[in-house]
Amino acid sequence: MNETINTFLNHRSIRSYKGDDIEEKDLDMIIKSAQRAPSSINGQQVSIIAIKDKERKSKIANLCGDQSWIDEAPVFLLFAMDFYRAKIAAEKNGVDLVITENAESVMVGSVDVGIALGNAIGAAESLGLGVVPIGGVRNNPDEIIKLLELPEYVYPVVGLCVGDPKDNSDIKPRFPKEAIYHKEKYNKDLKDIVDKYDNTMAKYMVERTNGESDRNWSQTVSHVYKTVYFPKVSPILKEQGFQNK
Repeated sequence: MNETINTFLNHRSIRSYKGDDIEEKDLDMIIKSAQRAPSSINGQQVSIIAIKDKERKSKIANLCGDQSWIDEAPVFLLFAMDFYRAKIAAEKNGVDLVITENAESVMVGSVDVGIALGNAIGAAESLGLGVVPIGGVRNNPDEIIKLLELPEYVYPVVGLCVGDPKDNSDIKPRFPKEAIYHKEKYNKDLKDIVDKYDNTMAKYMVERTNGESDRNWSQTVSHVYKTVYFPKVSPILKEQGFQNK
């Protein structure tokens, strides 16, 4: 097994950091790796904002639902889908920016962000750093937009804590490959696989929490998805110029 694959297979979320600043050359490699990710039409619909300022990180931690590891990590990277540069291109060529009127723009921007985020995670972990993605930036996107002065056609999609791990967490079990990987057509016969994975996750949670919880995957997903847990996403998208028609 080569080192690249080994890095991916050993991913774990790190929520405890030593607090030491990461070297600028390492941060530069992470950003360059993210920037080299493929993007739709080479539109490069991604911007990354690095936040090190303690006061600003503390505000972001609060806006994301009081996630203390944002405050603790030496660097927080905000990944935004970005059509602001595309707007400049449209104006330069005397045409209207129409893509942002359709949900396709959100698909394009989110996919570009996701691929860039994956590259950043792989790069950071290959350097011995720990990371945890933060979807909570969509909890109060309007406040994040104000705090980071994001212009129209730019929207915060996900954050990433980066730092030197204080300790390594356990690797969380994943679904078996047959639940995710389908040959030729989608296999809908998944109930038994879900049942077995629920048992696996329940055992994992018992060990992780010293017996305080045996919550399984189905219970977690059902609890979260019974509501729209970030209700500001849609209205703030429209305020930023994404009409989603």
